[in-house]
Amino acid sequence: MKPKTNTNVIERWGIFELSLAGPSNGNPFLDVTLSAQFSYQNRVLEPDGFYDGDGVYRIRFMPDTPGEWRYTTKSNVPELDGQQGQFTCVAATTGNHGPVRVNNTFHFAYDDGTPFYSFGTTCYAWVHQGDALEEQTLETLKKAPFNKIRMCVLPKDYIYNENEPVYYPFERDEKGQSDFTRFNPEFFRHFEQRVGQLCEMGIEADIIIFHPYDRWGYCDMDAEGDYRYLRYLVTRLAAYRNVWWSMANEYDFLLDVKPMSQWDHYFHIVEEKDPYQHLRSIHNGNPAMNYDHTKPWISHVCIQHWDVKRVKEWRAAYRKPVINDECAYEGNIQRPWGNISAQELVHRFWIMVVRGGYAGHGETYMHPDDILWWSKGGVLAGESWKRIAFLREIIEDMPARGLSSMEGSFYWDVVSGGINGDDRLIYFGEHQPAQWAVGLPMEDGDYDIDLIDTWNMTITPLEKGPLPVSPPTRKKKTDKQVANPKPEAAFGVALPGKPYMALRVRPKK
Repeated sequence: MKPKTNTNVIERWGIFELSLAGPSNGNPFLDVTLSAQFSYQNRVLEPDGFYDGDGVYRIRFMPDTPGEWRYTTKSNVPELDGQQGQFTCVAATTGNHGPVRVNNTFHFAYDDGTPFYSFGTTCYAWVHQGDALEEQTLETLKKAPFNKIRMCVLPKDYIYNENEPVYYPFERDEKGQSDFTRFNPEFFRHFEQRVGQLCEMGIEADIIIFHPYDRWGYCDMDAEGDYRYLRYLVTRLAAYRNVWWSMANEYDFLLDVKPMSQWDHYFHIVEEKDPYQHLRSIHNGNPAMNYDHTKPWISHVCIQHWDVKRVKEWRAAYRKPVINDECAYEGNIQRPWGNISAQELVHRFWIMVVRGGYAGHGETYMHPDDILWWSKGGVLAGESWKRIAFLREIIEDMPARGLSSMEGSFYWDVVSGGINGDDRLIYFGEHQPAQWAVGLPMEDGDYDIDLIDTWNMTITPLEKGPLPVSPPTRKKKTDKQVANPKPEAAFGVALPGKPYMALRVRPKK
């Protein structure tokens, strides 16, 4: 998706862009202020404008209501001040559902009401790898099930990611020193090009604004430099409907230079400068250092934790959607966060989703050129993504409200049971029962029950019937043979007695 410059017609949730010529002398990033009031009937929104280099200033606006919109610019520079115009906002085209919002407390939906189920992946530095690898990443995403991608704005310096970026966010001198008062428009134009391409593919860009993995001095900017960078970024990108704001990846690793009060202020700047109030979150490193997600400027919980069964605890604590975007990555590197099996990652996805949350994917397989998906993109080498696609199909075939944990029994602290209206999804995970009745409706003939093999991606209809009494057992040779107690319900389903199975229960159509 590209902004439409100085056009008279724009689709709903598209980008209208006003381009103006102005001064290039001095430091336009500091010296020039620019904004515009966009009005529709009695509504007024006022996005800021930005300097895009070579004497060009831009203001971007995302209309959310069809009809006639008018605008008037405001600036401290005469040639940019008082510019007026209008355009017509028309109905959205196919596939354009608007920005994603929180819906039904723990879930998401697009602005037009279409449900959004988060099935995301992580490619931290993919936009810093050059056109060939970046285009390969986009081609891979076209075939993958992911509808959200976590991506850093600033270049990254970390294991398997030590190459120089193609573009730098600030002007640099011959020694490579950055001038944090002057942005590099070419860097931001490239970044927003990739965000626009993701939008065209129906993928949300979960934009990570700060991170601790740096060798260029970006982590060492003072507070005013951080605030200036943040305002410029939000001003350029807020009009893209697929933007999510993630204040940081592993924010707590930066607390020695950016105290908690500063992180709170970052959120206030985004609140102030984003007229469309895109989703906002922040990501922890240490599992014991979660940000206080109850704060009102946080829209949803983004968390890093291996123990996915705690999703019920997080939902109860924060009363917001929960995305465990880093529950460990499928791969074979030395670090423990990057060497779980594909089957284990699929297992963690199922637990998160069935218990009413969402999970994030990542791949960290060793590569001779250090092209690991989790950071640089490229191609997917693993097996979990195919099974995640299978899970997404199952969830999107359920009612639109989203899953909530089944409660009322200790069973659901062990086995993962989710309920959505009259539909139920029971995931056994590491458990391998030979029969099951708990949580099944007992009205014969009213429900269809399917056995789901989460790894082999098969769905097999089951018939509910009488459960047999288990055979006699004895603990010691001297004990008398004692029959196991009767099952908890007279009717249920027979199961294959192997792990990673699930049951889908839904009313007959």
